Amino acid sequence: MYTVYAHLAYLSLSVAATAWVARTLSRNGRVFLADTFGHNEALADAVNNLLVVGFYLINVGYVALALKYGPRPNDMAESIEAMSTKVGLVLLVLGAMHFFNLYVFARMRRKALLRNQKPPVMPEQFVTPVGALAAE
Repeated sequence: MYTVYAHLAYLSLSVAATAWVARTLSRNGRVFLADTFGHNEALADAVNNLLVVGFYLINVGYVALALKYGPRPNDMAESIEAMSTKVGLVLLVLGAMHFFNLYVFARMRRKALLRNQKPPVMPEQFVTPVGALAAE
């Protein structure tokens, strides 16, 4: 019976954590995406929604697969240990995905900023280096 309760607690905590992280990233990442895509709000919202769907698919899929693995608990202490291990792994996966997304979008933003940067202008005058004057 401990196994059923441990599985239910694991599923509840993992899906709740996934939903909370997805909502937080979606809400706060929208501004970042809008800036990355040149303030094209429609494109930023579309990419944000696609990221949330992918985020849910990967994390809920991982949660479902990880449910099967690990020892079967025989008492309450083993149930808590098994559940904490599985929830901890889910949180690590969520954190890794978050940092990977930040890395990818930081690179995209850097490229967008470079693409929108004005070309350099020619200088109006030149300064002669001090060493060059002494050589003459």
